[in-house]
Amino acid sequence: MTQGLRRLGAPRPVAVCAGPGGVPATISRARVEAVREEWVVEDRWWTGEPVRRRYFELVLADGRDVVVFRELEERRWYEQRG
Repeated sequence: MTQGLRRLGAPRPVAVCAGPGGVPATISRARVEAVREEWVVEDRWWTGEPVRRRYFELVLADGRDVVVFRELEERRWYEQRG
C-alpha cells in the first residue's frame, strides 16, 4: 500500500461493553440507545480462514448511528465505517 493512503471502511478495534445476550450496551463509553438491526455473517467457510461475525447497527445516546461487529472466533469487537 502506498504511504499516505488508507483503505476506506477498514474495521478498527473498539471497546464494547455487552449486556444480556451479547448485545452492546456501550461503545467506547457511549451509551447505546437502540439496536436498529442485527445479523450474522458466515463466509469463506470452505477455506482455512473462515469469517464468522455478529453485526449490530446501533443508535448511540448522542444520536450517532454506528455499525459494530464481533469476530466470533477471536471474540474481539470492531467498528465498521462506510
